[in-house]
Amino acid sequence: MTVIEAAPPFIKLEQFLKFGNIAETGGMAKLMIQDGIVEVNGEVCVMRGKKLYDGDTVSVNFEEGTEEFVCRIRE
Repeated sequence: MTVIEAAPPFIKLEQFLKFGNIAETGGMAKLMIQDGIVEVNGEVCVMRGKKLYDGDTVSVNFEEGTEEFVCRIRE
């Protein structure tokens, strides 16, 4: 599990994927979300603007396996 830090008070899912280098571009992040391979706190999320808060878990189901990331909001 990888921890990705963001500035308060939240970060949007699409930005999180791009900022954490999970997706190379915003367009790739958009496609990943639309394809339904991204889960937030255990549920598939297709909302690019989903707000992530401290402690939220993001899982991405890549072809080679699932990777998990934790959102940490800096104070």
